[in-house]
Amino acid sequence: MTEINAALAGFIENVKQHQTLWGLMDETGEGWVVCDSSEFEDTDVMPLWSSEAAAKSHCSEEWHDYQAVSISLEEFLEYWVSDLNDDGVLIGVDWQTDEECLELDPIVLAKDLVDVEEV
Repeated sequence: MTEINAALAGFIENVKQHQTLWGLMDETGEGWVVCDSSEFEDTDVMPLWSSEAAAKSHCSEEWHDYQAVSISLEEFLEYWVSDLNDDGVLIGVDWQTDEECLELDPIVLAKDLVDVEEV
């Protein structure tokens, strides 16, 4: 298993176990962290984490005004996937600031999460 596949498998396992994903929301409650893709030009990526601790660890430096906020798996699959897909935003799986991270199409991630749920 490659490192990226291992990262995705760990992410999916954590999300499956806790039924929650984590993102970073600004202090106004209006905006979420989205950054530039390291793989694709003119593409945004929304970093998501499979644990609150991993998300909180990124609330520093440029994201110090953000807080870790949970998104239920059900809500993510029902609402977020189509909105992110419509906006052309990729998902950064268990995002790491200084490392190459897996960036997935939200539809692909949703299929992986649904496949896991059906197991």
